[in-house]
Amino acid sequence: MAKRGRVEIDRELCKGCFLCIRACPVKVLEADTELNASGSHPSKPVNPEKCIACGNCYEVCPDICIKIFELEGAA
Repeated sequence: MAKRGRVEIDRELCKGCFLCIRACPVKVLEADTELNASGSHPSKPVNPEKCIACGNCYEVCPDICIKIFELEGAA
């Protein structure tokens, strides 16, 4: 059974570079259609149930606005 995870993105810190979207192997993230306070379209999780807690999005984020949590009981 694959690992399961949860991704959180601080939409106000996100500048919308979308490196995380490109880094996600299971297509959890997409660009938000709503602007944040700085006028950027931040990334957002649109398929959170697909997250495998690989950490790729966290690793490529230049703004450190992503947190990854491995869900309990996931193997």
